[in-house]
Amino acid sequence: MATDDTEVSDTDTLRANINNETSQINWNELQRFFAGGWLIYVDANANLLDVAVAFSQDNKEQVSKWLTSGEVAKVTDTQAKRWQEDNASFWANVVKPWVLIQPTDKLVTPDTKNKSVH
Repeated sequence: MATDDTEVSDTDTLRANINNETSQINWNELQRFFAGGWLIYVDANANLLDVAVAFSQDNKEQVSKWLTSGEVAKVTDTQAKRWQEDNASFWANVVKPWVLIQPTDKLVTPDTKNKSVH
C-alpha cells in the first residue's frame, strides 16, 4: 500500500507543479511555438491541468481519447489566423516539447462568441 500512497503523492506533486507553472499568454508570444509545430490546443470543455498531467506521465490511452474526440489537437492554420486577428489570449503550460494552450474567457466576447475556434 505504501507504493500506492507514493504514486498518488507523486501525481499530486506533479499536478501542483504544473498548476503553479500555468499562466496566461497572448497569441503573439505563442506564434514561434506554432511555427515549430509544438503548440497543442486544449478545448475549453477539457481540463487543461488534467491534459498536462496526462502528457507529463505519457498516458497514451487518455491522450489518445482526447485526440480522437478532438478535445486536444495540434493548432491549425485556421485557428492561428483567427487568433492573430483577435489578439487572443490563452492559459498555457509547457510539457516539453509541447506547449498546451486553452482559450481564456476573453475569447468569448460579443465580437468572437459566434466564431468557431475549430
